[in-house]
Amino acid sequence: MQPVNAIGHIFKDAGLERRALTHASTGASRDNERLEFLGDTVLDLIAAEELFRMHPGHNEGQLTAAKAWLVSRETLAVAARKLGLVELAIFGRGMSPDRAPRSILANLYEAVLGAIYIDAGLETARAWALHTLSDAFQRAAQAGEELNHKQRLQEFAQADGGSPPHYELLRERGDAHCRAFLVEAQIAGESYPSAWGRTRKEAERYAAMEALQVIEERAS
Repeated sequence: MQPVNAIGHIFKDAGLERRALTHASTGASRDNERLEFLGDTVLDLIAAEELFRMHPGHNEGQLTAAKAWLVSRETLAVAARKLGLVELAIFGRGMSPDRAPRSILANLYEAVLGAIYIDAGLETARAWALHTLSDAFQRAAQAGEELNHKQRLQEFAQADGGSPPHYELLRERGDAHCRAFLVEAQIAGESYPSAWGRTRKEAERYAAMEALQVIEERAS
């Protein structure tokens, strides 16, 4: 294993660190699932408080969307990879660290945070989370807003028991390393203005934004 401070915190209780890095696949009597549960809750508090401080002009919906993106499996998996937690982790037979899914990486991050909270308290856990997620905190408001477009459109489409929006891929262009996608949102058979994106997901977010603009203009 790497040195005990490779994750950026020197544990007073080395057993606690080991437990945080022990995946349930090992069959050990003390794996990291309980610490993951605790870390998830601690991260929610830290994220909510920091985003509240960073964005005094944001309303509840904007802060909620930003926090949802910040604590998502995708965001935490990126942080876990940067920290090298998958190399530190203890897996059972049949589990390949090289193929660990995002959910396991995110769980490792939360378990380590929970362990730091027990080992050294909330302020140390907060400092560690703010440091290891510093880039994510800077991006959270914008990323959350982009995510929120699709959520808002889905809520509109299903408000009266309707079906969720369908995103139709209209066109692709570019080479494999530099592609663009044209997508339109459709609700109950009605098509809304299309939008380009560098990935299909990005194009869907922009298409949702275009549809919401039409819907809001009609409502006004």
